[in-house]
Amino acid sequence: MAQTFHRSANSIAKASILGGVILVVGLLWAALQLQRSPYFTYAGVARPQPVPFPHQHHVAGLGIDCRYCHTSVEVSGFAGIPPTKTCMNCHSQIWTTAPMLEPVRESYRTGRSLSWTRANDLPDFVYFDHSIHINKGVGCDVCHGHVDRMPLMYNQASLQMEWCLDCHRAPEKNLRPHFVKQDPKSPPTMGDQLFNMAYEEPSPTQPVTIREGDRDKTFTSQTGPDGLGTYLVKVNNVRSPQDITSCNTCHR
Repeated sequence: MAQTFHRSANSIAKASILGGVILVVGLLWAALQLQRSPYFTYAGVARPQPVPFPHQHHVAGLGIDCRYCHTSVEVSGFAGIPPTKTCMNCHSQIWTTAPMLEPVRESYRTGRSLSWTRANDLPDFVYFDHSIHINKGVGCDVCHGHVDRMPLMYNQASLQMEWCLDCHRAPEKNLRPHFVKQDPKSPPTMGDQLFNMAYEEPSPTQPVTIREGDRDKTFTSQTGPDGLGTYLVKVNNVRSPQDITSCNTCHR
């Protein structure tokens, strides 16, 4: 009786199945990488705005504190978008005829708010409270990046769940004190360290000293049993990683 299939049919079938599996896995991997790419997350991409507001100039150049514009960041879930009047506090006196500021002046004259595009925009099903993070010791640049180096604002991270969980699993890595005792040998740092873009975590060559009651406490590391972050987890009553990585912490 003649053979129905060629003797190589089994090999072809095995190769086809293997090739199909490789193709499916490859497509899934490509889709995952695309979903994490700036094409979807906009990480590192400056979005069009009604006015090209340069954080770099205002923060690093002029030394304006984050809270001057984002007034509710310490007490509310939302940092707050400044009203046009905040801009005009300065720009009614300087750069009064600059063409790029005409939308600001028109907004002030008409009372119509500027329509800003959110750079750090979370989905509606994600709950995020700025005040909780600030009061627990998370500095602005931990999430927003060094805005003092951004000519135009963009989100420096993907803002995806895995990025949030990296911090929630080990919060001590990103906590800092509100105030530090100035080391005469170090460059001067002024004000609340949570809003200080030049803040650096403690190291053996650059320790951080804080005031604890009536005595000083110096740290030379961020993590570990004697680390600053580990200490702040305790004194700021940061919940356990098991609690802050549970689903209902961010999805309510």
